[in-house]
Amino acid sequence: MEEGEKSFKGDDYSPDGSTSMPEYGEQTDHNRSLSTRLIDSFKRDQNAHATPKGVVGADGRVFDVEGAAAATASSPLHRHLKGRHLQMIAIGGSIGTGLFVGSGSALANGGPASVVICFILIGMMLYCTVHALGEMAVLFPVSGSFSAYSTRFLDPAWGFAMGWNYAMQWLVVLPLEIVAATLTIGYWQNNINPDAWVAIFLFVIVAINLFGVKGYGEAEFVFAIIKVVAVVGYIILGIILNCGGGPDGGYIGGRYYYHPGAFHNGFKGLCSVFVTAAFAFAGTELVGLAAAETANPRKSLPTAVKQVFWRIALFYVVALTLVGLLVPYNDPRLLDGASSADAKASPFVISIENAGISGLPSVFNVVIMIAVLSVGNSSIYGSSRTLAALADQNQAPKILGYIDRKGRPIVAIGIASAFGLLAFFAGSSAETDAFNWMLALSGLSSIFTWGSICLAHIRFRAGWKKQGHTLDELAFRSQPGVIGSWIGFIFNCLVLIAQFWTGAWPIGYGSMTSAEQVETFFEAYLAAPIVIISYIVYKIWFKTPFIRSHNMDLHTGIRDLNIAELVAEERAERAAWPKWKKVYKFLC
Repeated sequence: MEEGEKSFKGDDYSPDGSTSMPEYGEQTDHNRSLSTRLIDSFKRDQNAHATPKGVVGADGRVFDVEGAAAATASSPLHRHLKGRHLQMIAIGGSIGTGLFVGSGSALANGGPASVVICFILIGMMLYCTVHALGEMAVLFPVSGSFSAYSTRFLDPAWGFAMGWNYAMQWLVVLPLEIVAATLTIGYWQNNINPDAWVAIFLFVIVAINLFGVKGYGEAEFVFAIIKVVAVVGYIILGIILNCGGGPDGGYIGGRYYYHPGAFHNGFKGLCSVFVTAAFAFAGTELVGLAAAETANPRKSLPTAVKQVFWRIALFYVVALTLVGLLVPYNDPRLLDGASSADAKASPFVISIENAGISGLPSVFNVVIMIAVLSVGNSSIYGSSRTLAALADQNQAPKILGYIDRKGRPIVAIGIASAFGLLAFFAGSSAETDAFNWMLALSGLSSIFTWGSICLAHIRFRAGWKKQGHTLDELAFRSQPGVIGSWIGFIFNCLVLIAQFWTGAWPIGYGSMTSAEQVETFFEAYLAAPIVIISYIVYKIWFKTPFIRSHNMDLHTGIRDLNIAELVAEERAERAAWPKWKKVYKFLC
């Protein structure tokens, strides 16, 4: 060895090329203990950007729109979600207690025809909304997704209101869903203290999210498969039961459409189902939120978005049509549930019990419990990513934007998990009112979110055209286009109007006292004034501008820099596909 030449061993650099020096920001794990690696994984990502401080004007309060866009575009969240994860999140992500149990009260209030009509209408609205979200998310797969789009294409103040509204929705849903999961256990076992189940469920949900986005994706993949299999199995069973194949029943057909009837409580009953149907689809937008952590959103997201149509048509419309044929709306069990996850009020379980099939109700209760846990898992994911994105945009405390070396917004996950601890006392009757009001704070969150997505897409298209771009430059184009976004936006406004009417004058309000009416209204509509006040205060304080089409930032955050060439290459490849494949890819 020549003088001056050094020899290094182990993980160090060696001139003979046996090992290479780690790249800047990389962390080598050789010869380090498991505990050391575990502790180091919670340290801040070396490549994470510092949360921008924003540009401060002479008045001391000016929001930096460009800095916010750059921060969400360069988030160090890991991109580990694969196409199969996104597809199952899209297909089964929103299949939960709204479908399995909430549809029971909808059937009781509006009748079977109202259920089918309203779920079809809301399904059309969601189809338009998800396509609008997909178009923007494929082009700009940034952290925070729809709340970031509101900041970027509408008004930073509206983005602030939407981001916090969406985060609060998921923060309060977590403890409620954990309590609901303990109630499903009561279907079989009432002797064990519910707090023991709370601890188990909370530990499982938090542990899943501590595995990062890959843990969330794998868990949702499994949960969604179980839910999809259950719904498909129920559809097959429902057809058999309706045709008279059950152990206790003959042919049913459309008997319950004639007696007790297809509709109940007139137009108000229809409107109440309209609102319930909208809430049953909550969570559909998570596909867009996950785009920032997807390995290849340009290829995975369009497929997931197109599959939303089949989920709506098959899992909601077909399944609920069968439910309406098998369960009369005046069945007293439909309103007997102790919670939104109580299987005793599930029309799916009631229809199986009516057929005299033993054992299957317990199986379906397991599915309901899995759906509850799935929503709890999504609640930590949705709230933590939204909080981190708000911090990146300087719209939340900066500490919430802390991303560790495993790509986890660990502080935001900790905050979301801490809210889950409320489940330990949420089961008592004394806390029921408190949790009803907590839920009311974000009860309209999904409606505002979907409406904002549609409006942001309308404004994005206006800016895209104004700045000289063409639709051929888009990697994925919304099938219903701008017209679909207008339809989605109008439908969301109609849901808000229907919610106002059914909240102010609910079914049976004549027998209610004035105090009960006021309480019912604010439990249904409290989120609206909260959102409006948040928007107005933030706008006045920061003097945020309405984003003009010619000023929109349409470049920051595009992941593929040579996207025009990639799109042209993919279109040439698609042109060579056989006709059957073109049809399949258009639909799926």
